[in-house]
Amino acid sequence: MDELKAIGEHLEELRKRVIRIVIAVGIITAFILGFHITAFDYNGITLYYPNPAPIDNISSQVMLAMKNQLVPENVQLIQTAPGQALFAQLYVAALLGLVIGMPIIVKEFVGFFTPALNKKEIQIIKSITLPAIGLFVAGCVFSYFVATPYILNFLYQYGESIKLVTFLNVVDFVTFILQFILAFGIAFQLPLIMYVISSSGLTDEKFWRKNIRYSIVIMVVAGAWITPDGSGITMWFVSGPMIALYLIGMILVEHQYRQIATLKS
Repeated sequence: MDELKAIGEHLEELRKRVIRIVIAVGIITAFILGFHITAFDYNGITLYYPNPAPIDNISSQVMLAMKNQLVPENVQLIQTAPGQALFAQLYVAALLGLVIGMPIIVKEFVGFFTPALNKKEIQIIKSITLPAIGLFVAGCVFSYFVATPYILNFLYQYGESIKLVTFLNVVDFVTFILQFILAFGIAFQLPLIMYVISSSGLTDEKFWRKNIRYSIVIMVVAGAWITPDGSGITMWFVSGPMIALYLIGMILVEHQYRQIATLKS
């Protein structure tokens, strides 16, 4: 009975924290869907303020920027059914809500797991909270400005070679972009995951170097699975950064163990 009561209390605590996350992300998403960011000059300084505009909202502003920056000039972005532009705005607003609300998401999950951790594990979790958020944002930025533009341009060259006029559905375009943004945001957590696993004592510093060949094979397969074409070129824009992140994580873990050994000696 006591165990069932404890499980019920944990589930209730998890439910409350998930509800707080949903409310926070929902408020941010609603704001993005209901307001437009308007610029104005004040003493020669450009400032911005939110202006109520449920149609020409922040999400549509972001989508317009994505269209201008990522869609090649010879590609037409279209909608083929009523409501597709709305659904695309909802997807973008939800992603922005998750990204902006990431500190709240991390805080709630850390708060949930903290009672089950010892002091050392709590210190590890607290020490990686800000780096985890920073790496997630860095992964999103890398995807948007580096990986995704190249992949799109590379794939569209096939159509250009046979003089095709390309029409791209807005929902397909947005989901394609968001897929890569989320994938890179998560992939950039790899060094921290390696650091946490090693710091918790589950592995030592030799584990990562010993298994580097198998890890590279797994990351290459993952890159081939994520990228939509079979050229064998675009997958390296996913696999390459993952391999680099693995090496960074391996060096980080080995440096940590050397520091510990130095302090003990």
